[in-house]
Amino acid sequence: MVYKIIATEFLPLQERTLHDPDEDTYLDLLKTLLKTGPMYFSYSFDITNSFQQQAASHPSLALWQRADDRFFWNKFIQSDLIDFASGASSGSGLRQHGHRETGADPFILPVMFGMMKITTTRIKSTPLTFVLITRRSRHRAGTRYLTRGMDEHGHVANFNETEQVVVLNDDSRGMGGMGAEEGIQNGKVSRFDGQDMQVMSYVQTRGSVPVYWAEVSTLRYTPDLQIRGVETAVGAAKLHFDEQIQLYGDNYLVNLVNQKGREVKVKQAYEQMVRMLISGPHEAAQPDHVTSEKIHVLEPTQKNHEYDRLHYVYFDFHNETKGLKWHRAQLLLDQLKEGLIQGQYFRGVDMPGDTQGRLEVRNRQVAVVRTNCMDCLDRTNVVQTMLARWTLTRQLIDIGVLRPGESADDDQSFKILFRNVWADNADVVSKSYSGTGALKTDFTRTGERTRAGMIQDFSNSVTRYGKNNFSDGPRQDAFDLFLGAFLPDSSSTGSNLVFVDRRPVLIQSIPYLLAASVFMVLISSLPRSNSGSAWWPLRLFALFWVAVGVWCFRFIYSHGVLYVNWPKLNPPRWANEGYQETMGAIRQDKLLGPLVTRHERGASNARVSHLEEGKKRIQ
Repeated sequence: MVYKIIATEFLPLQERTLHDPDEDTYLDLLKTLLKTGPMYFSYSFDITNSFQQQAASHPSLALWQRADDRFFWNKFIQSDLIDFASGASSGSGLRQHGHRETGADPFILPVMFGMMKITTTRIKSTPLTFVLITRRSRHRAGTRYLTRGMDEHGHVANFNETEQVVVLNDDSRGMGGMGAEEGIQNGKVSRFDGQDMQVMSYVQTRGSVPVYWAEVSTLRYTPDLQIRGVETAVGAAKLHFDEQIQLYGDNYLVNLVNQKGREVKVKQAYEQMVRMLISGPHEAAQPDHVTSEKIHVLEPTQKNHEYDRLHYVYFDFHNETKGLKWHRAQLLLDQLKEGLIQGQYFRGVDMPGDTQGRLEVRNRQVAVVRTNCMDCLDRTNVVQTMLARWTLTRQLIDIGVLRPGESADDDQSFKILFRNVWADNADVVSKSYSGTGALKTDFTRTGERTRAGMIQDFSNSVTRYGKNNFSDGPRQDAFDLFLGAFLPDSSSTGSNLVFVDRRPVLIQSIPYLLAASVFMVLISSLPRSNSGSAWWPLRLFALFWVAVGVWCFRFIYSHGVLYVNWPKLNPPRWANEGYQETMGAIRQDKLLGPLVTRHERGASNARVSHLEEGKKRIQ
């Protein structure tokens, strides 16, 4: 049985003798994350690993020992219990005996953050269980504009592993066939009507472009783009692809960013990184009547090291699908088809003679498609859905459910189910990263664009702007706190005041002054008696507040970095740089300079010494 967390409770180990406002904020952040974050767990089923990884794991190990570290979201919270169970020393005060404490294993329960949908359905009268699982990595987790690119450990932002599973001859009960006592549990399966159960799965990944880059919010709709020199990120990129190749085999790197405008710099940085990693890079670009670079391929010409298992494919998604011509995404599928065939998919069959009921592996997936756009959301969703549909059809043809030339989309009821499940997945991934559902999901669900869908996209875009600028800071703090990226200082309870606004009072007051000016203008515009003596003073009063409002708006818009709600726990270095530069410019202003206090009482966003220096900016 698989469970979704819908409610949590915080129980203090002891009553607080002192009131700490920071602790209250910490608790509020954690409660909000746990309430809104889609998290799942199981007492018997390893939901952190793909079926292929489960088939390779040893069933004698405890569930937490088999869990994929990337998707073990509560690992930090359970670190003391893990140390205790493994016999390692810790600072928790738990008694250690230097040997394994197996009795603690049931209390260490891995939790996965992501999406899971399990549905029983049928295709051409063949019953099956259709499962879609997306696992979000706990490394470099965060929000849209606050976590981009890659860190020095090779972890990229918004990394998700998505596994599409089809189960045939499933007689298990429970949540969509995933029962606690029978059925699928860590490769353990049952049989139906004397036929062997079959499990087929296909894994895809998504993740931010693996270079050092960031987008700095300044209240403008399009943030400022910053990219460090690519050569400084080679070491981290090698760490990233070492892990990806070890886990998945060959990596087909599908890049969907724009080849013009601000995004082209990210494209160029990615291609430069791939050239530096592979041996004897061979490049080929395919133009057409729409664009000069429809597809751009980078392939190694030699096989000298592991990085020659990287295959870069750029697809100009926006230009090729402009005007709702989504069928032109087929051009990318045609380019990838040979790699998809060679990469295979996982297939396991029940082994009746195995006492532990594990799967006999008939086929392994030896390659993965790693897709990205700028956010790894909307464009990525369209491409991943297309690849999943093609692979599903191939799987069903291979086992005889479909005949060659038929498609899974030929069954209209399953076609609707498939589209809705993948659209739900797009919404979950998008909400976790950007704060709203995905764009263009009306097309994903129905196959056509609708007026309601366009209105919804506009609403989501406006909401994203507001959340990314004014509420993502606390969301990022919640991620950092839950995952252990920030450790509160317990030695100075009540004295840190980490979340206090330490900007100069004048800077804090300008938005309120803007609101007051709007209110005054509205008041002065109300109908009044036409008394000649009162007309001019009223108009002068209104003009004065209009001028004040215009000045306040221009100040806020031109100094937007001061009004973005940045994280307080681990503020980005580039946010601190922008803050200091903007404040320095204000202090040079003849009017405002004397009014701005130079001493800012130890601003919390100055605590960024742990972040790396020397970023090379490309504006």
